[in-house]
Amino acid sequence: MLAPRPYNGSSKILFRIRRFATVSNAKPPQTFIEKVVQRYALGLAPGQTVRAGDYVMIRPEHVMSHDNTGPVISKFKAIGASRIFNPKQAVFTLDHDVQNKTDKNLKKYATIEAFARSHEVDFYPAGRGIGHQILVEEGYAFPQTLTVASDSHSNMYGGVGCVGTPIVRTDAAAIWATGQTWWQVPRMIKVELSGKLSPGVTGKDVIVALCGLFNDDQVLNGAIEFTGDGISALDIDDRLTISNMTTEWGALAGVFPVDEKLLQWYESMLKKTELRTFSSPKIGSAPPPPEHPRLNRKRLNDLSAAVLTSDPDATYSSHLRLDLSTLVPHVSGPNSVKISTPLPDLTAKKIAINKAPAVVAASAVKGYICGPDHLQDQSHFSSQVPGYSITSSSVASSNAARKEQAVISGFPKVFSGRLLFAPQDNLNTDGIYPGKYTYQDDMTLEQQAKVVMENYDPSFAPMVAGLTRDLSTPSANANSKRGVILVSGYNFGTGSSREQAATALKSAGVPLVISGSFGDIFKRNAINNALICMECPELVRDLTEAYTPQQKRGNGGLRGELTVNPGWDIEVEMATGSVVVTTDTGEKRAYSVQPVGPSVQELWTCNGLEGFVLQKLKSEAV
Repeated sequence: MLAPRPYNGSSKILFRIRRFATVSNAKPPQTFIEKVVQRYALGLAPGQTVRAGDYVMIRPEHVMSHDNTGPVISKFKAIGASRIFNPKQAVFTLDHDVQNKTDKNLKKYATIEAFARSHEVDFYPAGRGIGHQILVEEGYAFPQTLTVASDSHSNMYGGVGCVGTPIVRTDAAAIWATGQTWWQVPRMIKVELSGKLSPGVTGKDVIVALCGLFNDDQVLNGAIEFTGDGISALDIDDRLTISNMTTEWGALAGVFPVDEKLLQWYESMLKKTELRTFSSPKIGSAPPPPEHPRLNRKRLNDLSAAVLTSDPDATYSSHLRLDLSTLVPHVSGPNSVKISTPLPDLTAKKIAINKAPAVVAASAVKGYICGPDHLQDQSHFSSQVPGYSITSSSVASSNAARKEQAVISGFPKVFSGRLLFAPQDNLNTDGIYPGKYTYQDDMTLEQQAKVVMENYDPSFAPMVAGLTRDLSTPSANANSKRGVILVSGYNFGTGSSREQAATALKSAGVPLVISGSFGDIFKRNAINNALICMECPELVRDLTEAYTPQQKRGNGGLRGELTVNPGWDIEVEMATGSVVVTTDTGEKRAYSVQPVGPSVQELWTCNGLEGFVLQKLKSEAV
């Protein structure tokens, strides 16, 4: 229920939105993904229903790491851990640098294997296969479970109805040590596939076409649920391919439903295990093979008896549609997955191939980009332009029903200070923390603070230093965290996974960053290091309209400055998400953000995820 009221003291009538808890015995509707996360969430309040946007602590079914297991081991030891919380939760698969036979790499592989054996962790050596494929074929990624990996393509598990999502190395080390980490449930996106693919069109064409048709970040940092009558005609291999490439599309998960075709696929997997032994009338029956720990009759029967589906009235932020029957083979690029072209269009242009690593065999034969000979007769394709559409949905109604978040002891009730505006979208981690410092491991936090945003705006660090000195007087509110609040555009922190992009901002005196949206890896690193991140598109819009040329981000402020200091003060109530900005003229403006939950608050009070793990380990030791 939305209840607007004038904000007292404003120079003009502005309305502030308050959220009231809805008293009802009915359970709020959930998507398939929200239901799965509900099963793996820890510490939920009685009756709490997991929804998109919530911050929750999760205990995933499994956590996979590959060649990056070495750095995770280092992180694990650095936080003081000595034993893995649940050895059966972790899986190591060496698959990235398997052709590297140098002594250095072989030593690294041997170290990882020795660590796995000493901690009784399931280990798959180089040559066994690609890690994600192993997780699917060996049942670690199983329908209606939540499995994470220290790799961006863990989305692939969604092809078998498993919620797979990526984590960073610090998360992996935390899961090894405590069995858990945090996750913000992404916004939900429905992708409806209708019709049936024509002969010669594959799942790869589906995802390449989706990336090109919906190429304006419609799914960025979202969780996709595939639906529609077209799914039943897609093989599991096609589904795995589509889910795998939802990573390139920008999503954090891409999940197909559990249907009859998937259940039959698992039946065939069980039959394969039965065929591992044989009987002979001369020697008698061989003993039955040992039961697979994850792919077995009981687990499949339990799945079949309790298949989860999204509730009919579940909330999605957008609804994308693609008619598979109108799809032809597509080629991705050049240089971006956001560009995809129907193969017949390329064939007609007869684009010369100067090098032929065989785009396809037919292209090498013909000398220009085209399809195999059996595709040259394209009369069976109904159209070269796929049928597609998108519908955006308002999620205000679901947000309005949210209860205020309790603020735990030690976490500030209010974040406040001077507002700085960086009018830039896609401000990447190299702009925030220059690459030339990334591998200087002896850089102190104070030194990081002096070079923060150097590649974007060399004046940023001195400006923040001056403002934080002015804010050094104690706040009248003992529960307030004061500092410089940075506001920026969309996809803030995109780019590499360097943690220093977060630690440098925090060390400079920025306790809170507000943007239109964040790069997910940056946000994970930020929260893991006790830097709070919140999204407020309305505030970004108003600042853009007031302080940028042509009311567009990307060219600095009205005076050409890269960081705008409008003279505004800002105050954010952490329980309600209420944001009050006081402009340079004294006008007050009200906005709203999604409050952070107790999981993020607890990480902040521990000075980040590593501190949280140390606290957990100490409590267990006691």
